[in-house]
Amino acid sequence: MMLWLVLSTLRHRKAGFAGAFVALLCAAALVCACGVLLDTGLRGSVAPERYAGAPVVVTGDQFVHKTIEKKEGKQKHKAKAIAERAWLPASVADEVRNADGVRNVITEVSFPAEIGGSGGGGRESWGHGWESAALTPFTIHQGRAPTASDEIVIDAATARANGLRPGSAVKVTSAAPGTYRVAGVTKQSLEHQTAVFFSTAEAERLSGRAGMVTAIGAHGPVKAVEDAVGGTKATVHTGEDRGKAEFLGAEKSRIKLISMGGALGGTALLVAILVVSGTFALSVQQREREIALLRAVAATPRQVRRMIGREALLVGFVAGPLGAAAGLPLAFWLRDRFRGLGALPPNLDLVAGPFPPLAATLAAVVAAFAAARITARRTARIRPVEALGDAAPGRGGGRGVVRVLAGLAVTAGAVVLTIVLSGLSTEAASSPVTMLTAIVWTVAVALLGPVIARAAVAVLSVPLRLSRVGGHLAAANLGTGARRVAAIVTPLTLMMGLTATILFVQTTMGHAATSQASEGTIAGHVMGPKVPHGTAEEIRRAPGVTAATEVLRSTVRVDLENYGIQGVTRDGLNRTMDLDVRDGSLKDLGSSTIAVSTTAADRLDVRPGDTLSLALGDGTPIEPKVIAVYERGLGFGDLTVSRDLLAAHVDDPRGTLLIAGTPPEGLPTTDAATLAEDRATTNAEVNYVAMGLIIAFTAIAVVNTLAMSTSGRASELALLRLVGTTRRQVMRMLGWETLAIVGVAAALGTAIALITLTAFSSGMTGGAPHVPPLGHLGVLALGGVLAAVATALPARLAMAARPADTINTRE
Repeated sequence: MMLWLVLSTLRHRKAGFAGAFVALLCAAALVCACGVLLDTGLRGSVAPERYAGAPVVVTGDQFVHKTIEKKEGKQKHKAKAIAERAWLPASVADEVRNADGVRNVITEVSFPAEIGGSGGGGRESWGHGWESAALTPFTIHQGRAPTASDEIVIDAATARANGLRPGSAVKVTSAAPGTYRVAGVTKQSLEHQTAVFFSTAEAERLSGRAGMVTAIGAHGPVKAVEDAVGGTKATVHTGEDRGKAEFLGAEKSRIKLISMGGALGGTALLVAILVVSGTFALSVQQREREIALLRAVAATPRQVRRMIGREALLVGFVAGPLGAAAGLPLAFWLRDRFRGLGALPPNLDLVAGPFPPLAATLAAVVAAFAAARITARRTARIRPVEALGDAAPGRGGGRGVVRVLAGLAVTAGAVVLTIVLSGLSTEAASSPVTMLTAIVWTVAVALLGPVIARAAVAVLSVPLRLSRVGGHLAAANLGTGARRVAAIVTPLTLMMGLTATILFVQTTMGHAATSQASEGTIAGHVMGPKVPHGTAEEIRRAPGVTAATEVLRSTVRVDLENYGIQGVTRDGLNRTMDLDVRDGSLKDLGSSTIAVSTTAADRLDVRPGDTLSLALGDGTPIEPKVIAVYERGLGFGDLTVSRDLLAAHVDDPRGTLLIAGTPPEGLPTTDAATLAEDRATTNAEVNYVAMGLIIAFTAIAVVNTLAMSTSGRASELALLRLVGTTRRQVMRMLGWETLAIVGVAAALGTAIALITLTAFSSGMTGGAPHVPPLGHLGVLALGGVLAAVATALPARLAMAARPADTINTRE
């Protein structure tokens, strides 16, 4: 009997359940796409290319480790990835050669090297010694192997792309650029990288790491190799694990996908629950007369809740799998966008396993059932005698004490989150808390919606009633439908608040970093970003140049946490860069000293004279002495060391050059603000793509909710027509209502975004948020346009039939 009633309700109220279906379908698609990203981060792998011919590969340890002592003598081991490639002493290769059963031991050095200064045509381009060609293996197709210091061998694809053959002269851009003669062309080429081979001695010179190697390839028992390198910092790789050792960028992207997929998926799930709850709340409100009739004919509250719950389950079971199926192509679309922005390498493909679709389907079903049961509680508790009367129009806006108390409790939680956010000074910690803070504030608004709606309508009724017909009717309708107004205001508030938060978190960080970089760069000219050390020396000696500071950037680990670091040349630094030193001095900056930003100093609790333990980009531990604390950490990095110290521990020692005075004519230069803006834009675009799906989902929810609300008022609009109100007057009434609702949502969304952004900016930049006025007006205008379209179109459709027919059909 109950199942028949559920199916009958779904069959005769298709339009009412269409909104819930759309919300659940979009939610499942979003959760599935995020789940695929997370699954790729957890289980994704990269096939080896350059190491394909070596069954066993030995490399340096790409992690820094820390053992934490816990209670009762227990220990916890933590490991975090480093930013640069870890090198090994060449003596490790000798240990491998001496292992039993091991043969064909091959060493490799790798360093950035681009043919013709083209940057590799968008591909990674690496230089190696010819002895490592056997790791793939590469074989000579034309010419011969390089023997002289000015000879190279290039792969087949590079030769075709640049029209090169044996005997051709070509410029190679590296840490020490020069012109080389092509001695040979290989038969093979790699799909995702360019290989340039030098003589052994020249490769060692260009790498700048005498006596060190990046990898060792071998044939033989894996156990024997592991025993041979035991006690060193070497790690052994076999199978697809060799790809992780070869493509460090892919491994970093995989780790980033874990955090991005988890954070994005969690945010999507919270937004989905909020949106779906609002959709079901509106659906149940529109059916109060029907539910009241069931109560009047002896249906118990439990039966009503079971009926609504089963309706939700049926909708969820249909929408969930369809949404999950749509989430798979959405995940591939995200992959393509991330690849286009350089955030995801082309050789790390998505893992499309069964778990994300199943999780998305389950999330949709659970969200539907929970939302329906929660929203049905009030209606199901109506006493039979009062049921029909309570369901009469205008009597559904009562304020539940439980709802108000819950709203106040959530508001208290939002205040706590805001306070926590204001104290966070790292982007990794603040990003998820920022989104969570905005969402929790929106949940508080949703719970207190009827209270807020009554207060807002009371204020807006005064100007609305100045319009004799449309405004007067709008004020009356808004005043008698607080719960309906609250159900519409919530998704609008969520969309405006989240959109503003997502957009202006990026502008706040970008503006702060750009401002600090601009204010702190005294030099009139900036050259970069890949200026070799030799080129910098030539420019430093050029007539008219008063100072030239090399700036090199990397990332280091302090207590396993990431910190941005810059390496600078000390001579003439006071004429090119002003870090705004607050304590100490930079005059003693050298190989054993370091300067830290005020943010890092507070976080690490260090001052001038203290020693700071850190691991450089390649994992090398150092303990420099702190000599200064400076203010402009966002623009220049939290840590500053000598350029020579940092250059010895990065993959690419080329950097930017700050030039004071008059540089040589024809030198391509830019300014610090442009470089800072480029860096900020790249990071922002990745976040915009990731969070743009959340914005799109909330926009769909806005249209969905407003369309449901307007379609559900068909009888009301028909009755107005029957009593003499014209179509134009009805549309004006709806226009005034929409304008009032958009105004309330804009005020609430702006307040939520402003509170969240102020807390975020306080912790991250120490100043006020940067909110471009036109950008914020654009966010509000988008909400207004969506609301207008989602109201006007359903209203016109609802009034297409004769009023009498509409009322008879609805009743």
